[in-house]
Amino acid sequence: MAKILVIEDEQSIQTLLTYNLKEAGYEVINALDGREGLEKAEQENPDLILLDWMLPHMDGMDICKNLRLQKNQVPIIMLTAKDAEFDKVLGLELGADDYMTKPFSPREVLARVKALLRRSSINEGFDSSGEKKYQFGDLVIYPDRFEVLKSGESLEFTPKEFELLVYLVENKNRVLTRDQLLSSVWNYDFAGDTRIVDVHVSHVREKIEENSRKPFYIKTIRGLGYKFEEPKRG
Repeated sequence: MAKILVIEDEQSIQTLLTYNLKEAGYEVINALDGREGLEKAEQENPDLILLDWMLPHMDGMDICKNLRLQKNQVPIIMLTAKDAEFDKVLGLELGADDYMTKPFSPREVLARVKALLRRSSINEGFDSSGEKKYQFGDLVIYPDRFEVLKSGESLEFTPKEFELLVYLVENKNRVLTRDQLLSSVWNYDFAGDTRIVDVHVSHVREKIEENSRKPFYIKTIRGLGYKFEEPKRG
């Protein structure tokens, strides 16, 4: 049973989310302010966090930033009444995996939770014999155990960043549009909001590229999308 931490100060929304998550078979932990939410995130080891943007004592952005600075890669879905592009992008850049704008339906919340938990469990059931591996110079990717190494050092990825990288690698040398990536990696309609793809590509580049401004692996194909190139070193 997956454990979900709901950090939300509006009691009506907290009650609605808790009821529907429990009905779907999840264990639910609640927090009504930011300080309590961060403490429970650190102590309870949740499998996923539903995190409100505006909270008493500490806002959702600070909680997200604190967890990522601690190398805690728990999947985070940001809940916000703010729908400006800046707000969405800011949340993603601070490490959130997804966002939902209020008001939302319980059915959509459950679909997002299920999809994100499925991706975050990609490392379960790893068998060390005959494991799949992709290697490009000093970059090594083990898709079955959620691991990326660069020059022998393990890199930290959120579930969405990892799935995006693996999808790009498995389609190397193919141009993939932003809409294709939205459909294949996020698996649901983002109403054409392809900015989420750009933000996650930027995160992945910062981790695997020597110079993210002059990417060696993930190339931008102007007007189309992105392509993972297997470099030809001379």
